[in-house]
Amino acid sequence: MEDARALLAELVAIDSVNPSLVPGGAGEAEIARFVGGWLESRGLEVDVSDAVPGRPNAVGRSRGSGGGRTLLLNAHMDVVGVDGMSDPFRPRVEGDRLYGRGAYDMKAGLAAIMVAAAAAAERGLVGDVVVAAVCDEEFASAGAEAVAQTISADAAIVTEPTGAEINVAVAHKGFTWHRIVVGGRAAHGSRPQDGVDAIARMGHVLVGLEQMSADLAAREGHPLLGPGSIHASIIEGGRELSTYPDSCRLQLERRTLPGETAESVEAELSAMLDAITDAGNDLSAELHTTLVRDPFEVDADSAIVTAAREALGGDVPVIGVPFWADSAIFSAAGIPTVIFGPGGEGAHADVEWVDLKQLDRCVDALERVIASFCA
Repeated sequence: MEDARALLAELVAIDSVNPSLVPGGAGEAEIARFVGGWLESRGLEVDVSDAVPGRPNAVGRSRGSGGGRTLLLNAHMDVVGVDGMSDPFRPRVEGDRLYGRGAYDMKAGLAAIMVAAAAAAERGLVGDVVVAAVCDEEFASAGAEAVAQTISADAAIVTEPTGAEINVAVAHKGFTWHRIVVGGRAAHGSRPQDGVDAIARMGHVLVGLEQMSADLAAREGHPLLGPGSIHASIIEGGRELSTYPDSCRLQLERRTLPGETAESVEAELSAMLDAITDAGNDLSAELHTTLVRDPFEVDADSAIVTAAREALGGDVPVIGVPFWADSAIFSAAGIPTVIFGPGGEGAHADVEWVDLKQLDRCVDALERVIASFCA
C-alpha cells in the first residue's frame, strides 16, 4: 500500500492542468509519459498516443493467458485550474490525508488502478487487465472517447471518488449545454421608439427557466439521483450604455436523468420559448445545443457490480452520484461499468485532499475484483 501512496505523491507533483479549461495549462503529455513508463517497467504492454493533437492517453495492458474476461480500469490524468491554491503541485501529507491539486479528483484513483494492474501482471491471470489513463475528462472527455472507440472489454471500473466509505455507484446524471440568443434592435438611447431591448426581452426567458427549475424539483425523479435540474450559467449582451442592445446571449445547463435525452430537453426549452410568445411577448429567440453528455446507469445485479460489492465487503451501499464521469462513455460503448474510488474533499476547490486509508482500501478492492473477474 505504501507503493500506492508514494505513487500518488509523484502523480500530484506533475502539473496536468487541462488547457481547454485554463489557456496555457500544462496538459497531460508529461503525466502520460510518466504513467506509461511506470506501467511498462512493471511488465505491461503500453501505448502512449494522442487522443487529440497534443493530448495523449496512456493505456497499459496486462495480458492474460487467453480465454478469460477483459477488465478495463479507468481514471483521468487532467486536473482543473489552481487559482487560489498555495503550492498546488507539492504533495503534503498530514495524518491520513494527502493534499494537492488532483489528489482527490482523481489521481488517487489513477494511482490505485496502476498499482492494481501492476499486481495483476505478476498473478498469471487468464483474462486481460487494461489501464486507461485518459486526458481531457474535465472538459470534453476526448480521451475516454478515443479509448471507447479502440478498446473492447467485458466490464469497466471508473475510480472516481464515491464517498468516505467507498460506496458502489451505479448511476449518475448527464448534462446538456444550451445557448439561447434573443434578438433586439440597436438604437441610440435617446430614441426609444427605434430601439428594442434584447436584454429586457431575455428577462422573460429567465423567468421561464426559474419556473422550469421549480417544476423539475417537484418531480419524483430517479430513485438514486433525485430530480433533474436546470440553471442559467452565463449571460452576455449590449455594447455600451447609450445603445439599445440588439442581442442577448444566455448559456445554460440542464442536468439529465437516465431516460432523458438531448432531444427531450430541447423540446422542453422550445416549448418554454413558444409559451413566452403565446403569452403575447414579442420574442425573437434562437436555441442551440452546444454539448451533450449522457446520463449513466448500470444494472445493480450485473456481474461487475456484484464483484465490486463483494470486494468491498458485500454490504456496501449501491448509490448514485451527482457528478458526471467517463463511465457514461464506456457504458454507451456497451461495456458494463461501475464506479468506486477513494474519498476525500475539495474537488475543484482551493483545498483538496484524499484519504490515504481509502486509497489503500481501493487498491485492495481492485485487486480482489481483478482476481475474481479475470481468473
